[in-house]
Amino acid sequence: MALFDLQDRVAIVTGGNGGIGLAMGQGMAQAGAAVVVAARDPVKGEAAVTALESLGVRSAFIALDVRDEASCVNLIETVVADFGRVDVLVNNAGTNDRKQPEEYALAEWQAIIDTNLTSAFMLSQRVYPVMKNAGGGKIINIGSMMSIFGASFTVPYASSKGGIVQMTKGMACAWAKDNIQVNAVLPGWIDTTLTREARLQVDGLHEKVESRTPAGRWGVPQDLSGIAVFLASAASDFVTGTAIPVDGGYSVQG
Repeated sequence: MALFDLQDRVAIVTGGNGGIGLAMGQGMAQAGAAVVVAARDPVKGEAAVTALESLGVRSAFIALDVRDEASCVNLIETVVADFGRVDVLVNNAGTNDRKQPEEYALAEWQAIIDTNLTSAFMLSQRVYPVMKNAGGGKIINIGSMMSIFGASFTVPYASSKGGIVQMTKGMACAWAKDNIQVNAVLPGWIDTTLTREARLQVDGLHEKVESRTPAGRWGVPQDLSGIAVFLASAASDFVTGTAIPVDGGYSVQG
């Protein structure tokens, strides 16, 4: 197999119906992978499937509530039944709610942790035997700049994304013997629905990000397409347990 060839591979992308998730799915589709979009909104989901199929690959939408264990189990079982395999799992689904730490109700904290972190654990745990029995696989967990930095207005989100990195390291150590590579991607400030909301809520955020980012701009979802192909393909067979920023240099700027 060529290093970046994903022909005959099947990838699941949670939250794959828009933004970063869809862009990563499109990158893998261009490399030949069949892509399953797993998300809540069926209208956006079917639109994403149309976009992916236009690239000449098979695609499908499966409704998913990442906070529900039965829904996560159903996703993996359905993909195996319909596609015969799961080679790549991208744990991308996420949410945020910006306020000061003392203002969160416990239920709000729990919802963010469950959506961003617990779901990635459940899905990875469920896909593990499928990948092991197939001789290997790739798990890509989506972290954040908040995996690295703190911010007063996003404590639960930062906690969940910090947890993503440590979970990635632990799973990488546990499952390397099964030829399963587990890595995290840490998107920088990417122009998505979530960050547009942030720019409305946090004064001066847009200007601060632009001034700190060596690339001199906000990222766009398509900036994540290439790293998805790399981490999903044979090119990364000896890369595991890493957390790779895709941020235009934001995290290394002094």
